[in-house]
Amino acid sequence: MAAGVWLPVSAGANGISGDYLAARQASFMGDFKTAAHYYGRAIMFDPDRPELLERGVLANLALGQVETASGLAQHMADLGLTSQIAQMATVARDAKSENYAAVLQAITEKRALGPLADGLVQAWAQLGQGDMSAAIVGFDDVKKIQGLGGFAVYHKALALASVGDFENAESIFAADGAGGLGLTRRGVMAHCEILSQLDRNDDAIALLGRAFGRDLDPELDAMRSALEAGEQLTFTHIKSPRDGIAEVFYSLGGALSNENNDELTLIYTQIAEYLRPDHVDAILLTAEVLDAMERYELAVTTYARVPEEDSSHHAAELGRAAALRAQDKNDEAIAVLQSLSQSHSDLPVVHSTLGDMYRADEKFVEASAAYTKAIDLYEEVTDRQWFLFYTRGIANERQDNWDAAEVDFRKALELNPEQPQVLNYLGYSLVEKQMKLDEALEMIQRAVAKQPNAGYIVDSLGWVLYRLGRYEEAVPHMERAAELMPIDPIVNDHLGDVYWAVGRVREAEFMWKRALSFADWEEAAEEADVDRIRRKLEVGLDQVLSEEGAEPLKVANGD
Repeated sequence: MAAGVWLPVSAGANGISGDYLAARQASFMGDFKTAAHYYGRAIMFDPDRPELLERGVLANLALGQVETASGLAQHMADLGLTSQIAQMATVARDAKSENYAAVLQAITEKRALGPLADGLVQAWAQLGQGDMSAAIVGFDDVKKIQGLGGFAVYHKALALASVGDFENAESIFAADGAGGLGLTRRGVMAHCEILSQLDRNDDAIALLGRAFGRDLDPELDAMRSALEAGEQLTFTHIKSPRDGIAEVFYSLGGALSNENNDELTLIYTQIAEYLRPDHVDAILLTAEVLDAMERYELAVTTYARVPEEDSSHHAAELGRAAALRAQDKNDEAIAVLQSLSQSHSDLPVVHSTLGDMYRADEKFVEASAAYTKAIDLYEEVTDRQWFLFYTRGIANERQDNWDAAEVDFRKALELNPEQPQVLNYLGYSLVEKQMKLDEALEMIQRAVAKQPNAGYIVDSLGWVLYRLGRYEEAVPHMERAAELMPIDPIVNDHLGDVYWAVGRVREAEFMWKRALSFADWEEAAEEADVDRIRRKLEVGLDQVLSEEGAEPLKVANGD
């Protein structure tokens, strides 16, 4: 077997069986880095085994190591083995080197990507050979295939624009949004560039407004500013046929991402970046898929590939911080966001995300300050900002600054009057503070009406009825909450108190014991008073209330 870039340095001592099993397990877990490593080791022992080679190709493609994958794929071809995933690696390699003749030959011989992509790649490869007429016919042929019409017209429009035929490209976008893909963020931006090339900046500005409103991210805002200044935008979305093929992989990857096919989506987006390293949208989609697959370490390194000077750098950093947080690297995540709050201080989302991170880390003073910065950056407060007031209210409440918290909660309700989270949080807080109980009950009832299957909200309804002394009414609601959240220690504790209040003492003690058994399982346990629950089991709820200086309940005879 000829040497290739894919060969590992050495094989381990455990032999092929151990390496193969380790690779299979890693693949099953979505750990592509480990899978690629162990498949490489296994191939050293058995270099011609088809299953090892194919799985090695797949793992390396998912990891973005396309050169390594294409080396394995070439060896498979030399052995006479056929594999669509291996053919994908080979086509990607040939497209990267702009060997369009090899790409077209692979498609002609039915050893390319399959019906989903072959027609589109073929058309772009024909354009790469300078045959625009054949490319147009190719796109039109793909349009006839059920399910691919939208992709075909979109790529036809991009191909026309890439050779300077902006009038015909614009007519396709204007007709039906270029098959729907022209209505995506990337499609709208391409359309705006085309309109600008036709000296129609005003139409491009209007298009941005219709698609995204006034609150634009930095990249869109820069585009709008350039248009308003009368600048002619360069068509940057496709600079070459190779870029066009990269866009095929990205377009299909985006479609697959909506079908929960993470592994195949990852392969398509990795190839898109391989063909066009500056395809930031492909990088971001790759990172998002890795994040969804809980491959956080890979997601962090992928987000980091977005250059600082790129207008999407802030989005990548927000994603990187979230992935770090998912690995419990809280200090690193906060450091990323603090840096971003300096470099992108004019973006509310940066400060609100930093506030969320502080709040999750129980740094409530810092969280309040970050939320305030985010709110102050909006020229006009609209209903879209309700969540900022809600989260700042939580941060203020956790600082025992109830007056400020209540103002924020009520502002959030003013902006979004029937928001169940706010209704429940404010209502429950009022109950706990023994304030405005009738209003609290009405709020929580509205919240339950909105989300009748939300256990924590149903629990609030039972609890406010208990606080109001309406014990019998509280029972069915608390029992329903316990059905919805059976292992939540707080809900079980509350149900125990309600049972005690109606004289069901043994059931109360059972629920308190359940609450203790779950106290280490749930995050909610941080708010469960374990010592108080144990004390209730020792002396009963009445005695505990007496020790706390509260009025004991009148309990019926125990069962």
